[in-house]
Amino acid sequence: MIRVHVLLLVSGFLVSSFTLSQTEELIWPGGRPMAVSLSYDDALNSQLDYAIPALDAYNLKASFYVLSNSPVMNDRMGEWRAASERGHELGNHSVYHPCSASLPNREWVAAHHDLDRYSIEQIVEEVTTANTFLKAVDGKTERTFTAPCGEVSVAGDNYLNEIREDFIAIKGQGVESGFSIVWNPTEVTGEQLIDYIKSVPAGVSLINIIFHGVGGDYLSVSSKAHSKLLNFLVSNSKIYYVDSFVNIMKYKNKLDRDSD
Repeated sequence: MIRVHVLLLVSGFLVSSFTLSQTEELIWPGGRPMAVSLSYDDALNSQLDYAIPALDAYNLKASFYVLSNSPVMNDRMGEWRAASERGHELGNHSVYHPCSASLPNREWVAAHHDLDRYSIEQIVEEVTTANTFLKAVDGKTERTFTAPCGEVSVAGDNYLNEIREDFIAIKGQGVESGFSIVWNPTEVTGEQLIDYIKSVPAGVSLINIIFHGVGGDYLSVSSKAHSKLLNFLVSNSKIYYVDSFVNIMKYKNKLDRDSD
């Protein structure tokens, strides 16, 4: 097996570093060469108001990495549960969204949610508690995780090592498959979203896009741009396999087991 290290640049910024394994070409369901995972972080109102209705209109499934303590989870619990029943994944994004307050522009991080002050035991307990909460919402025991702010270092150690067995996969850290590309688009057009899909490096089999707000909230893209991307993916459904991240990775994990 030959491994090739790839750096991906988008608009001049390094957004992902990942490793491609040069083996037999991965074929997704329906013989499609490319999988696309659309996900949405933080449990925001605009996701319920605009993103999920658009996904449902195009019959596409996605992953929503929700926060257990989000007021939007509490106020609109029935809508999140209904989204899960329609095939969307409620993924684990922790309880309190702890991030490092020592990094630039992190004035918004509360002292009691400062990842720099966490212990490994504390973050593991928080993630485990979030899993218990989500099971109470959707009744499911299989899901995926994405780390708040993409930060995984606690007390000098990578805490993913302690929670890996609790999830089908962990998104955004290059640990789940070795070939995923991660992009967090903000204030881009539909054309830019589509161009991104079209311009991935040769050999990439999975595209990961993580949205926040859609048509509102923060770090947002317009609902028009979002819908234009969905229309493109559906119009090219013979090429792109779009599903929740948990379903994508369950399929990939089965292929790996079958090839052993």
